[in-house]
Parts: sequence; C-alpha cells; structure tokens
Amino acid sequence: MQTERTFLDDLKHQYQHGGMTIRLIMFNTAIFLAIQVVLVFARLIGGEPEVIMNSLIRSIFALQTELGIFILKPWGLLTSIFAHFSLLHFLFNMLFLYFSGRMFEQLFDHKRLLYTYLLGGIAGGLLEIIAHAVFPALQGESQVIIGASGSIMAVFAALAFYRPNLTVSLFGILPVRLIILAGIFILSDLLSLGAKDGTAHFAHIGGVIIGMISIRGLHRSSNLITLTQKWIERGMSGIKGLFSRKPRMKVTKGGQKPFKSDEDYIYEKRKKQEKTDLILDKISKSGYESLTKAEKDFLFQQSNK
Repeated sequence: MQTERTFLDDLKHQYQHGGMTIRLIMFNTAIFLAIQVVLVFARLIGGEPEVIMNSLIRSIFALQTELGIFILKPWGLLTSIFAHFSLLHFLFNMLFLYFSGRMFEQLFDHKRLLYTYLLGGIAGGLLEIIAHAVFPALQGESQVIIGASGSIMAVFAALAFYRPNLTVSLFGILPVRLIILAGIFILSDLLSLGAKDGTAHFAHIGGVIIGMISIRGLHRSSNLITLTQKWIERGMSGIKGLFSRKPRMKVTKGGQKPFKSDEDYIYEKRKKQEKTDLILDKISKSGYESLTKAEKDFLFQQSNK
C-alpha cells in the first residue's frame, strides 16, 4: 500500500534530486517569501515600526552603489543576488534561471553552475559600484541593487558562448540560436547604460563578462571557475578540519585502505568531464555510430552514475 506524498515531501525530493538549478530557485523563493512576509507585516503595523522594518530589509538584502555606504555594508554584494522585492521581477528571473540552469547542467556539473552564479552576481555588483564611482552622471546618486539578474546573465552567457549554435524555441515557435539571443540581451543593456529605468544594466554586463571568461581555457587548472571552486573548497575543508576530529585510519587485510584527497577527486572528475565533452562533440559532428566500443562503454558508465 502506497502512502501519499505531502507537499513538504515533494519539496524535499526536488531539493535532493532536482539539481543545482532547482536548489537555487528554491533558495531564491524562500528569501523572496520571507521578505514579503516581513514587508506585509510592517505595512499592517504602520508608523515607525514599518519604517524600521523596511530599512532593516534593505540594509540586509540590498547592495548600495555608493562606495561609502557599501564599505559599511559589504554583505549586500552576496545577499542581493538572492533577493527580490517585486513579484514580476522574481518570476521573470526564476523562469530565466530555470531554462538557462537546466541547459547549463546538461553541459557542465552542478558545482560549476553554483560558482558561475555566485561570481556573475558579485562581478555585476562590483561593476555597478565602480560605474557609480567613475561616471559623473551617476555620482551622488545612491542606487539600490536587488536581484539575481547579473548571476543569471553569467550562466546564460557561458551557455551562449560555449554552444553558440545551440537552437532554442522562443515562445515555443520561433527557433533562435543562443548566441543571437545573447547578442540581443547584451546590446539592449549596452544601449541602456545610464538610463534611469530602474534596471541595473552594469550588473548585467558584469555577469556577461564573467560568463564569457568562465569558458576560456575550460579544461585548464587556471580556468576562473575551476580556480574559484578549488580555493573555496580548500578553504571550507580547512575550516571543517579545525572543528572535526580526524577519523582513525581503517586497516584491511590488504593493508592500509587507500585514501583519496579532495584534489585527487576533483582532478579525476574533471578528466572524466573532459572525456565526456569530447565524446559528445564527436556525436554532434559524426553521430553516435561513429563512437568506438570503448567510448560507448565509457558514456554508458557515466550516464548511470
């Protein structure tokens, strides 16, 4: 007899098995709902408490472009890329993230999606701050940056410049190459720089720059995303090591049980990904039947993991 799954069971299943795209969307959604609950509660109270709550939300989740304020509240560089105040802004960004992220995870791994998202958003925020400090027309104008647009543009740009000829159906009917779609977005942002339309165009451009850089030397250890992942994971591993006891070494009949370090694991994983990419390129050019038996076996093993 099967028991009926609850809504919370479905959410847990999606978080565990839906991939990094779903996790990012769920995280953005949780923050959006939390912000909205606080803002609604503040409106119902009214008066000075409403002003205080609104100010607190902006202080936590908004990125201030004025350099003096940013130095005092630098966390906005990270928190702002997961926060949305407007329902339409939130829905559009999550829809864009869903389609871009799913395609990204088919070509790359989930960790690469996360680091591209983070670096794209941070670079976009920094470019906005620099632009407001450099250009006279923007100086003295304290603007608040909110939203995941820069992060999503990084993911989309990486896709478009890695597989420029990949075709998607716009509105379900119009086939368009990814690079053309990316070109339209980039041109629109470039032509809108300096416009007081409430859109962080410099943040979008910053995301695009990270997306383009992220696929250069993709399989080299000096690749931007690979280096970032390596540094962060090494730092996290070091922090965990400070607060956890070292496990006792297990010994088997054959002697000491072999231990694989994080670096060895990441290196082997990257090599397998490189081999997978080469096989997929071969399939796209010459078809599946052009593969050798060894290549087919390797692809089959990877698909079952």
